[in-house]
Amino acid sequence: MGAVDESRRERFEEVAPGLIEPVRRFLARRTDPATAEDVLAETLLVCWRRATELPDEPLPWVYGVARNCLRNAERAARRQERVAARLMAQPADPGPPDDPALDEAMATLRPEEAELLRLWAWEQLTPAEIAVVLGVSPNAASTRLTRAKKKLSDRLRKTRAAAGHEESREGRGP
Repeated sequence: MGAVDESRRERFEEVAPGLIEPVRRFLARRTDPATAEDVLAETLLVCWRRATELPDEPLPWVYGVARNCLRNAERAARRQERVAARLMAQPADPGPPDDPALDEAMATLRPEEAELLRLWAWEQLTPAEIAVVLGVSPNAASTRLTRAKKKLSDRLRKTRAAAGHEESREGRGP
């Protein structure tokens, strides 16, 4: 351990015991118990990092550090609340459709084809975005997606026909 680290440790060990309870009470009067403990830990970390800079009477300085750490914690909590509110305001993701025929048809595809279709249909990615996910060229992703959609359509048609669903021939020739 270097001389700076040794002097930092000595200074911190000298002042920390007298700071913990006053700062804990300071924070307890300003926030909830869990936040107070988190902010106390953050405050002590700052004191450790800056132990060689602590004034002779460190308590007022440490109160200032605790106050700033508390403000940071409150800002973080507000950001989290805003993100949660935005997420709650978004319409619920219905997820994949509940269609046994679709499930059966998807199960007959190669895993790579099924993943392509999930990225396109459920994650709503474009072929260019799918290319990034899969690490292929946009052209390759587009070609593979087209083939997978065709294969799924064929399998769905066969699955539904086998299950007794009649295929509509409306608008088609005889």
